[in-house]
Amino acid sequence: MSRSSRFLLPVLTVVLLAVSGLSGCAAAPSVAGAAVTGVPLPWPGEGQAAVEVEGLGSLGVSGEAEPVPIASVTKVMTAYVILRRHPLRPGEDGPLIEVDRTAADESYSGLESTVPLLEGRRIRLRRLLELMLVPSGNNVARLLARWDAGSEERFATRMNAAARRLGMGATTYTGASGNEDSTVSTAADQLVLAKAAMRDPVFRAVVARGDTAVPGDVRRLSNTNTLLNRHGVVGIKTGSGTAAGGNLMWASRVRGRLVLGVILGQAAGSDPVTGKAAALEAGARMSAAVEHWLLSTTATRPDAGAGAATAHPPRG
Repeated sequence: MSRSSRFLLPVLTVVLLAVSGLSGCAAAPSVAGAAVTGVPLPWPGEGQAAVEVEGLGSLGVSGEAEPVPIASVTKVMTAYVILRRHPLRPGEDGPLIEVDRTAADESYSGLESTVPLLEGRRIRLRRLLELMLVPSGNNVARLLARWDAGSEERFATRMNAAARRLGMGATTYTGASGNEDSTVSTAADQLVLAKAAMRDPVFRAVVARGDTAVPGDVRRLSNTNTLLNRHGVVGIKTGSGTAAGGNLMWASRVRGRLVLGVILGQAAGSDPVTGKAAALEAGARMSAAVEHWLLSTTATRPDAGAGAATAHPPRG
């Protein structure tokens, strides 16, 4: 037996042992250029998904990479564009923005997700970002688009320009809220956006909030992402609609590493409540499996090099 063969056999054995430790899960689908292979994850049986671990690389993708409606996951790009054009430092609330008549009139729509706003009320940018991303206020997303660009149509142009700069070639934005089914993307494209958005400390802090409130209103508005604080989850955004089904962009932090995942098209064609529940259920399974894998291997510690993608059994 050659020297290289003697070296490879124990490494392959260790990898197989690590993979077998998570029973009932499928290995990540084959992905060209993937940094990590053989990680057993419960990939959704419908729609599409993609997962990546900071410093290690992609854990794979599943489903057909066809652009599909992404519903309120759209608001991640809205926030990304706003924060690129109007950056905030941690602890800074930003400029006051006046609520216009349109945003106020849309507050009590029973056909979409909105938050109660009063015309003429001036609210800081940071709080409006919270109201858009935490309880998923569509009227806030469109208000921010008009404030930044003068119209939602011009803001959508800026969103698409940002998508092109990030290399999101399968993505088209037609509005700031995601209420329209014509805004489409893929799990792989949205994973690119998740990485870019999570580099901003203000964005990270906002999407990690469990709730928020409209200034002057005692009611607390809960985060639609009920996975927060489970399996290391620290954000990011849910989205649901009849055509879109349930969608989820999620981030977790395990052993110092940032995990990012996107799940699209769960229970598509059903009602939005059913779709969101399906996406959150799929996200819970995926985030738990990634957490288990990262906790079961020593090669994924933060000081390990990017090439240390092979799983090893835990010490002791």
